[in-house]
Amino acid sequence: MFLLSVRNIFVFTHVCHAFPFNFNKPYIGDFIGLSMKFVLSLIICSQIQSVCMPPYAWPELFDNQYDCMTFGYQESLTKMQEIGPEEVNKHNIYIRFLCTPSNSI
Repeated sequence: MFLLSVRNIFVFTHVCHAFPFNFNKPYIGDFIGLSMKFVLSLIICSQIQSVCMPPYAWPELFDNQYDCMTFGYQESLTKMQEIGPEEVNKHNIYIRFLCTPSNSI
């Protein structure tokens, strides 16, 4: 059984800040100076029917997590307004979105 000590946590957090890439799945861009891109996926769901549409991958990639997330919130609001209150309330529609790192260079 492995117990975490305060020293282990301190060392771990400092190593993570010194080396910001993931040791288990290193991103090649970390080694050659490229930045990772993020893909926005929007998913429209109905609570009444307990079903979601297939994810829609946004055609443009984002430079960072923050830009992807803020755009996801804005686009979700825009899409809800396009659908309208009548359909949203009738089907209990909600929109989920994910920002996932892209594996392409």
